[in-house]
Amino acid sequence: MAYYTEQKIPPLMSFRFRVEIGGIITAHASEVTGLQVDTETEQYEEGGVNDFVHQLPKRTKYPHLTLKRGITERDELWEWHQEVVSGKFKRKSGAIILVDVTGDKEKWRWNFHDAYPVKWTGPDFKADSNTVAFETVELAHNGIKKG
Repeated sequence: MAYYTEQKIPPLMSFRFRVEIGGIITAHASEVTGLQVDTETEQYEEGGVNDFVHQLPKRTKYPHLTLKRGITERDELWEWHQEVVSGKFKRKSGAIILVDVTGDKEKWRWNFHDAYPVKWTGPDFKADSNTVAFETVELAHNGIKKG
């Protein structure tokens, strides 16, 4: 009989991450949302089975990824969105990379495929505030896989 000792493994912290697009750590995002995979189900009621209803998987959907970052002089996300607006753009693959607390070691990687920006939102301006000016970019994509 094998005995297992439980090793304490602390959860990873969500504040240490990088965003890679097109093979380059480029986005310097302060927030990423939409890292989600939804599989729809269809109910099937089987005759004579009255204590449950079968839940059968159907289509899997991937919501838009949303990247939020402080505006700098680098405008690659704005330019990429403007290429989409003009109808001349290239889809890019990328990754959301969760690193350890030191920021050195990659712990998890979620790769997204064939993405392109579908929405760009600029900062809110307030004369009585000294907050960072943020831009937000939503990316449509063709799926997320753990790398």
